[in-house]
Amino acid sequence: MNNENQEPVYHNNFFSILVSLLVGGMAGAITMLLLAPQSGKATRLQIQEKGIELRDRTSEMVEDAMAQVRLDRNKLSLSGRQKAKEIMRQGQTLVVEQLDRVSEAAQAGKKAIQGS
Repeated sequence: MNNENQEPVYHNNFFSILVSLLVGGMAGAITMLLLAPQSGKATRLQIQEKGIELRDRTSEMVEDAMAQVRLDRNKLSLSGRQKAKEIMRQGQTLVVEQLDRVSEAAQAGKKAIQGS
């Protein structure tokens, strides 16, 4: 007899919980519909407008970033050209100095040979 008494209790508890969930869910849905600030169509339109706004803002941010990258690239390119010119000038100066030293050494060697 104990089994017979326990089964209906569990069955009743499960059924009560199920009915409570359904009633609570329906009450929440009805409350949501009654208290919703706008219709579904208006909400979809608002989502679409926000999506367009976010797309435009993202496009602007990407364009700004690309402009900054171009500006930085141009600065680096100009700086690189200036550095290359500076290094070239320094190299030319070193070559002239070395040629002068070689020329002086050659003159000294020539005088040494003539003086002997």
